[in-house]
Amino acid sequence: MPTAPQDTDQDPDRVALFDTTLRDGEQSPGISLNVAEKLEIAHQLARLGVDVIEAGFPATSPGDFEAVQAIAREVEGPIVAGLARTYTADIDFAADAVRDAERPRIHTFISTSDIHITHQLRISRDDVKGQARAAVAHARSLVDDVEFSPMDATRADLEFTAEVVQIAIDEGATTVNIPDTVGYTMPHEFDAYLRRLYELAPGLREVTLSVHCHDDLGLAVANSFAGVLAGARQVECAVNGIGERAGNAALEEIIMLLHTRGDAVGLDTGAVTTEISRTSRLVSRLTGYPVQPNKAIVGRNAFAHESGIHQDGVLKERSTYEIMDATTVGLEANQIVLGKHSGRHALRQALEELGYPVDGAVLQQAFKRFKEIADKKKQVTAMDLEALVTDELREDVPAYALEWFDVEASSRRPPHATVSITTPAGRSVEGSFTGDGPVDAIFRAINAATGVEARLREFRVDAVTGGQDALGEVSVVLELDGRTSAGQAVATDILEAAARAHVRALSLAVRRAQTAVPEPDVVATP
Repeated sequence: MPTAPQDTDQDPDRVALFDTTLRDGEQSPGISLNVAEKLEIAHQLARLGVDVIEAGFPATSPGDFEAVQAIAREVEGPIVAGLARTYTADIDFAADAVRDAERPRIHTFISTSDIHITHQLRISRDDVKGQARAAVAHARSLVDDVEFSPMDATRADLEFTAEVVQIAIDEGATTVNIPDTVGYTMPHEFDAYLRRLYELAPGLREVTLSVHCHDDLGLAVANSFAGVLAGARQVECAVNGIGERAGNAALEEIIMLLHTRGDAVGLDTGAVTTEISRTSRLVSRLTGYPVQPNKAIVGRNAFAHESGIHQDGVLKERSTYEIMDATTVGLEANQIVLGKHSGRHALRQALEELGYPVDGAVLQQAFKRFKEIADKKKQVTAMDLEALVTDELREDVPAYALEWFDVEASSRRPPHATVSITTPAGRSVEGSFTGDGPVDAIFRAINAATGVEARLREFRVDAVTGGQDALGEVSVVLELDGRTSAGQAVATDILEAAARAHVRALSLAVRRAQTAVPEPDVVATP
């Protein structure tokens, strides 16, 4: 096995976690997080113990710059990285955005595959080398920590990629990341690729080798693990595996793979595993991307047993069919934390214990919603409170808001809905419509009230907890002017949650249409 880098403080037996949920993850279709949501996720990633947070791509929009800057200023612990193409302006934007971080990093990239060089970049190999050299040198003049990625490396000529990598190292890159950008390679190929790269680029042994694998063939975690065994000491991944196309290596799977089988390979991460489940739920709620039931580590069936033989074994001894303890990843019993008569102080304390320190207007609104829920539910659980407070965190800009709705539904005639909406300007507007079902009628009435004809792309309902009085979580994806926007809401009444989710998605769609900026010249990323 190649040796780990010798000029860093990193333990050679420790694999650093580079989380790209807020950059690559947010590039998933339909995901658009606001600054408050990105900050909440970043704080939770810090509690989880990731080593690097790739907070965004500052040059792509003022909103992305603002979010990266806020994370750099407010989140303590992890390195905060900003992504940049090899353009001077991109690198300057990234440097300005991460400037106030405890440990700032600029991550710059350019493709080395002939497919990208010829058809996307439309430049020469010599141009690639020149841009890589200039970009890393400029980035290193602004920060001490620079990461370089040769995009689409696994489909590129290995000798040429090694030449570009060595140039980046010579110019001061402290981390070199090898991306399997389109999820094309296989574990044995990736292993051979990296071992040969160590031979062709001698300087690679003096810096941190990182891997960034996509899941197009379902091999992102397997390829990442192969990279670690070949000498990489940083893995780039995302919570719940979200990301472009089929997604990235799943952060929780990388953590628990090395935690559970660490003795076999002599490696581990510094993650606080009991924060895994909470991190997964938070990202799922704020992005609107559900976690599949059979998802490894964090799926609701990950520790469930249906087979009688399995149940019998687990009842006698859990290790018969479980290789890890559910409590290790934070899947504690869904204990009751508050009752109907709990006060504001009790709510605040409970939320702080769950990792949500709220105050002021957010606490006031959360308490109001808590009382509404407590009147309808006998018991309010930890997961209910998580859903409630993340629901309230979404209200950070002037937007449309649901005042009330009426629905008339019958098996003898089509449902009819009337809604009242508050506009961003503070006016109340009403709309009525008849639809195929009560939810369809509400959605069409909202469009009629606002005068915005957004097309419904996705609609999903999930239960936050079990039981007849469970909170329902609704996710809606709308399309307006060719752009998709997502909205989520929770309530004990599914129709109410659906209406609020639709209004939130509509607000985001309108806001994005009003502030639309031209797409960057290159939208593909590692």
